[in-house]
Order: sequence, then structure tokens, then C-alpha cells
Amino acid sequence: MSSSPKTVVIIGAGPAGLMAAQRLARAGLAVTVHEKMPTVGRKFLMAGRGGLNLTHSEDLAAFKGRYAEAGARLGPLLDAFPPEALIAWAADLGQETFTGSSGRVFPRAMKASPLLRAWLARLETLGVTIRTRSEWLGWDASGGLRFRSAGGETVETPDAAVLALGGASWARLGSDGGWAPWLAEKGVSLTPFKPSNSGFTVAWSDIFRDRFAGQPLKSVALTFADRTVKGDAMVARYGLEGGAVYALSPVLREAILATGSATLTIDLRPAMTRQQLTARLHRGEKGQSVATRLRKLIHLSPAEANLLREGHGVDLPLDPGALASRIKAVPLTLTDVAPIDRAISTAGGVTLDAVDQHLMLTALPGVFVAGEMLDWEAPTGGYLLQACFATGLAAAEGVLSSLS
Repeated sequence: MSSSPKTVVIIGAGPAGLMAAQRLARAGLAVTVHEKMPTVGRKFLMAGRGGLNLTHSEDLAAFKGRYAEAGARLGPLLDAFPPEALIAWAADLGQETFTGSSGRVFPRAMKASPLLRAWLARLETLGVTIRTRSEWLGWDASGGLRFRSAGGETVETPDAAVLALGGASWARLGSDGGWAPWLAEKGVSLTPFKPSNSGFTVAWSDIFRDRFAGQPLKSVALTFADRTVKGDAMVARYGLEGGAVYALSPVLREAILATGSATLTIDLRPAMTRQQLTARLHRGEKGQSVATRLRKLIHLSPAEANLLREGHGVDLPLDPGALASRIKAVPLTLTDVAPIDRAISTAGGVTLDAVDQHLMLTALPGVFVAGEMLDWEAPTGGYLLQACFATGLAAAEGVLSSLS
């Protein structure tokens, strides 16, 4: 007579939790996924709203370097499940991918929903049980996992558990960080949450805010301290956001927390040298205004031209060399970090010292952690999702090792 399969409860139905569920179910374990929201993968679907950036095609050594201090711990997990493996996984679900000019990898459908539907169908065939509207309430006095649903409160005592509840951004999609006090009570080491891949507040003039909020700054270069990032940004009513800003968000955030502000420098025409800009500005006709020269000779958009005045003052110099210098270095004072719930991701959470090499909590044997609950951060561009998938798989492998 065969024995009953080992049971595993996974809390959180995002990429990390569902990846753990797939691996464990394929190994023959009885897997139940609890999700407090009415549907699964809500943040995953949100990530795919503008084109699902699954991963990145750059060299793996450079890829792992995107995780900064956490790279040493995440490196072996990314080696075990690199971008090529994620691409193959998507193809196995019938979702072919392509690599864009920036090196980013996307499903050909450019949406998250077809991939998620295929994934859920695969999990169903593997026997995974998914319970939505099932909210985790921590542990009871005996160590059982408490859940609340429409049917009332229940307690489960699985052979192992995987926590994949996300960080603390986009609470309306399910990740609100509400789990932190329960883990702290159990002696798990935590780092306070901080916004990551976030925007920053700028004290715009009323005229600039009202006219240009929502306008892009295309192909600019942002510099802070010794780091320069080329890319796009976006003017927001509260300040500045966008991919190039997000890439600098960790260092900008820490500077603001330390000193109360940070001065970001924007090069509006990084493809041209100061000398080239000066030469072009010299072509201006006699009597031509600064605004006309910026529009006709440098092709600054209205948002860019007015950003120049926000940084340097309304009265810009007519002298070509002086004006070129200002175009190459627009100073903006960032006064605060945008609220954590507006951030794409979060830093903070369960410290990497609190888990072993299999992502099991040393304070809670048999309980594993995956995804953004762990204290790591990375820029946008596929790095966030790749680490969520990789840590979900690593947690599942840890469960299998502990139950073998």
C-alpha cells in the first residue's frame, strides 16, 4: 500500500509561489496554494500591462551584478535557473519569446495574461489546489497555519510551507507587507521596507507641473554621484519617475534618507558633446530668442525646454557655450522618495542571513521564503521577475531536500 504524498502549503500566488507549486507538484507532492486576493497573479498581470518584460539577455555575470550586495547569495540560485531556463519554461507553456533592441526579453504576445492562463492550466493538470480569498493570519499556538476565508477560519499543518507573499508595494494588488510582524515575533531577522524602482518628488513650479505632468523625457542621461544612466524618464505631478530614474533609485533613496535631499543632473542631449551643441547654437540668426534656438537648432521639446528653466532659472543665456553647458547639466533637487505603495518593488524584508542556502528560515525549520519577501532589490528590465522565479524554484528544491 502506497503512503500518502507529503503536503506543502504555499502562501501567495505570484510568480515565486506558482513556480514553487509547479516544481513541487511535478515531484509528486500534494500542493495547496493560498491567495488572499480574488484572483491570482495580480501584480504579474500589472507588470505585463505595457509588455511583459520576463528577463534580460545580457551576459550572466553582468546579469548577476544587477543585484548588488544580494548578488553573492542570489548568484547560485540564478545559476540554477538562468534567463535561458526561464525562456525555455515559457516556451514549454506555448509562449515563445523575443529579445528587444535593449536586450530585454518579452513574450511574443506582449502580455502576461496568455502566459498566466497557460500556467494555471498546467498547474491544474499537475493537481495543484489554488484557494483564492484565503488570507493567511499567521500561526496558532501549536504552530499551525491559520487562514480566513468566506467559510470561516481554518488551520493547516502541512509537512512544509513556502511563504511567497511579496514585498510592500502595490498593496491593492495583494503585497502589503502585513506578514512582517508575524515573522518578527518568531525571531526572524527583518530589514525595514523601503521603496525601490520608485519616483522622487521635485518642487516643480505650478506652471511646469500643470503643463507638463505626464510628458516624457526621451533618451536623456541622469547622473548622481559617480553613476550615469541613459534612458527615458517621465515628468509626474509629484516629481520624476521612469526607467532611468528607477535605475538610480537605491543611491538616490539612501542619499535623501541621509541628508534630506539629492541633486540629480540631467543631460538633455547625451548623444552630443558640449562642443557640438555650441557649434549648432552658433548657427542661430541674429535676434533669435533662446526659446527659438532651443526648438529649431537643438530640437528640445516644450517639456525639455521648460525643464531647462526649472533647473537653471527662467533667464537662460544667449551665449552658445553657456547655453550648451546648461543643456548638458540640468540640476534637479529631489526632496523625497515617492510613497512605497507607488514603487514598482521594495527593498527590505527577510534578511538573507535569516535563511539557509535552501531559503529555509533558520528560526522556523520547514518554512521557506521566496520572491520579494527576501531582502534584495534589482532594477527593472527583467531582473525582478527572474529572481522571483529563481527563488521560487530554489525554495521548492529546498522543500524537496528537507522532505527526502
